[in-house]
Amino acid sequence: MDQQSREETIKKRVLWTVAAVAVLAVLFVINRLFIHHPLWDWIKLLIVPAILAGGGLWFNTQQRAREQRIARERAQDDALQAYLDGMSQLLTDKERPLNKAQPGDRLSTVARARTLTVLARLDSGRKRSVLEFLYESRLIDQEYPFLDESDLIERHPTIVRLQQADLSGANLVGTDLSTAALSGADLNGADLTGADLNGADLDGADLSGALLSGALLSWANLRWANLRWADLSGARLMRTDLYWADLSGALLSGTGVTDEQLEQAKSLEGATMPNGQKYEDWLKDREGRKEDAENE
Repeated sequence: MDQQSREETIKKRVLWTVAAVAVLAVLFVINRLFIHHPLWDWIKLLIVPAILAGGGLWFNTQQRAREQRIARERAQDDALQAYLDGMSQLLTDKERPLNKAQPGDRLSTVARARTLTVLARLDSGRKRSVLEFLYESRLIDQEYPFLDESDLIERHPTIVRLQQADLSGANLVGTDLSTAALSGADLNGADLTGADLNGADLDGADLSGALLSGALLSWANLRWANLRWADLSGARLMRTDLYWADLSGALLSGTGVTDEQLEQAKSLEGATMPNGQKYEDWLKDREGRKEDAENE
C-alpha cells in the first residue's frame, strides 16, 4: 500500500468515526424528544461499531508510524552504504586515489561535499560511523601518525579515535561522541549542538566559535582547549576538566559550571557567566561578596 492509499484509508476512518458520533448525537435528541426508551439502549447498539472504528483508526495510525520509521531507517542505511561505497572507490582509484588529493582540488571538493551531505542526513550513530571511516582512511587527520590500532581496539573497543582530526565547520548536531579521543582536533566553528561528549578527551582541541549549546560534556577533558567565543549555553559541564582552557568570550549561561572549575581556566575575559552576567561584572560582584563575608 503506497502512502497516498494509506492517507485515504486514514481519512475514511476519521470520517467514519465522525459519522458515528453524529449518529449518536441525533439518537440522543430523538430519545429526548420522541422515544421513552433509555438512551443506554441506543448506545448499546452502536458502542461496539464505535469501538471497532476507534480501534481501527488507532491501529492504522500506529502501523503508519512504524512503516515511516522503518522507511527512515532503511533510507539512512542506504545513504550510509552508498557513501562508504563511493568513498572507497575514490580511495582505491589507481590513477587518482583520494588520499593523495590536495586540499581544494576538484577531487577533494567532491569528497567534502559528499561528506557534508551525508552527515546532514544521518542520525548520531551513523554519523559516528562516518567519522570513524574518515579517520581510519586518514582523510581528516593533520599528519598525525597512526596509533597501534589493534592495541587500541583491544583496550578501548568503544572509543572513536579522532586525534588531530580536521572537523572544522562540520555539522555534528546530536552526534554520539561519548568517550571519543579528540585531543588536538580542529573543531573550529563546528556545530555540536546537543552532541554527546560525555567523557570525551578534548585535550588541546580547537573549539573556537563552536556551537555546543545543550551538549553533554560531563567528565570530559577540556584541558588546554581553545573555547574562545564558543556557545556553551545550556551545556552540561558536571566534573568537566577546564584546566587552562581559554573561555574568552564564551557563552556559559545555564551551564551550572562551578566557581572551582572556572578558576582553573586560562581566561574568561568577555565571557557570559552561568548567571548571565559578563565576566567583569560577575568578578566585581564576587569580590564584593567576599569583602562582605570578611567584614561579617
